[in-house]
Amino acid sequence: MNLSEKTFIVTGASSGIGEFLSKKLAQKGAHVVCAARRADKLDLVITGIKSQGGTAMSVPTDITDLQQCKSLVEKTIERFGKLDALVLNAGISMWTPFEEMNDVSFFRQLMETNYMGAVHCCHAAMPHLRSTGGLIVSCSTAQALMGFPNHSGYAASKHALHGFLESLDIEMRDEINFLEVIMGWIRDTELRENALGPDGQKMGENKRKHTSQSVTLDDCTNAIIAGIETNKKTIYIPGKLRWVAFLNVFFKAFLRRKVSKAVDDHTD
Repeated sequence: MNLSEKTFIVTGASSGIGEFLSKKLAQKGAHVVCAARRADKLDLVITGIKSQGGTAMSVPTDITDLQQCKSLVEKTIERFGKLDALVLNAGISMWTPFEEMNDVSFFRQLMETNYMGAVHCCHAAMPHLRSTGGLIVSCSTAQALMGFPNHSGYAASKHALHGFLESLDIEMRDEINFLEVIMGWIRDTELRENALGPDGQKMGENKRKHTSQSVTLDDCTNAIIAGIETNKKTIYIPGKLRWVAFLNVFFKAFLRRKVSKAVDDHTD
């Protein structure tokens, strides 16, 4: 895909991956519609893009609300006349063993944001993406492919998203393209700070620290851009994650030990 003059919607664009990706897409000449709940943060992102000569607009959106997602797409079409790509980036995580949870009701929040939010956006965008032969990018995780300790609700929501988009890919018969980005731990985002703990509240200062195995935000978003430009179906960040699906079938016990150790290394 030549990104120049293409119109992108990026959800979760107020910080982290969404913010970096929006700015880099704009630098490539794309028209970027930045969506997130925090209008003040979105305005800062848009100001930064425009100061560099890029084209962007902000649409404050709560993706758990179907009508707001429809409005997001409508405003995109009103401004730019088309939609070429939808980047499903918005999401929330968790970090706590299931047995230590005081209340599991926050699992609904995980599903509403990570899964139903994507469903809402796809449903609103689908007719316009079909007309352009467009692209849906899913910013996902290795936890969409296997179970993960301390992340049971998050992994379940990402499993649901993986199955949903894989089904759409089959239904669309190449009328719309799909790119699944399988990510590991990415530094310099707010995902861990906003991850939900045993009481269903954001972890904040109690967030888990990253190790040297994590990937920088810059490297992550560069890889996503490259995947879009080269029409990949799946990319892995870091590349070693491409072995997860294979190991989960043929060497499940080995993989679980490795994953458990990796999670333990991030507990301090």
